[in-house]
Amino acid sequence: MRHTFDRHTLDGAAVRAALLDLIVQLGLLLRGRGQAARALTLCLRFAGGTSWERTRRLAKPSAHEDDLRQLAYQLMDAAGLQRGRLTGLVLRGEDLVDADQVAEQISLDGARESRWSPSRPPTGSEPSSATAPSARPPSSAAPPEPRQPAWRRGCCSTRPACCRHI
Repeated sequence: MRHTFDRHTLDGAAVRAALLDLIVQLGLLLRGRGQAARALTLCLRFAGGTSWERTRRLAKPSAHEDDLRQLAYQLMDAAGLQRGRLTGLVLRGEDLVDADQVAEQISLDGARESRWSPSRPPTGSEPSSATAPSARPPSSAAPPEPRQPAWRRGCCSTRPACCRHI
């Protein structure tokens, strides 16, 4: 994945945003091909024609943006940019393996798992949100009764006259 800046840039936020875009593109490409990367290579191109390139290995092969982002940001931090005028970024997945060869770790972190869901448009065989049946009950169904306050259920000591536990 390659990004070329319109002009020489010193803005760290713009560089990180471009890097994040490359990470997302690379993750989508890897998952679309059914592959996972064992390493990432980041190449920075500077004004004047010089470049900086480093490769680091992932702890385990992955095609998920969280893993790719963490390693890509480590590579960017290792570059130690102070006042370098960047003209472009290149991010490559290296040492690719088939995704079915990668062991799947079961995670108890539901938030992280939900971020790993593939971000792709629905295919013709999957119901879209516009055509999927609604999970709500029909409007003719009676709404659920609101939960009664504790003192009305007879379980609260704040109103002893109403409480049957006294």
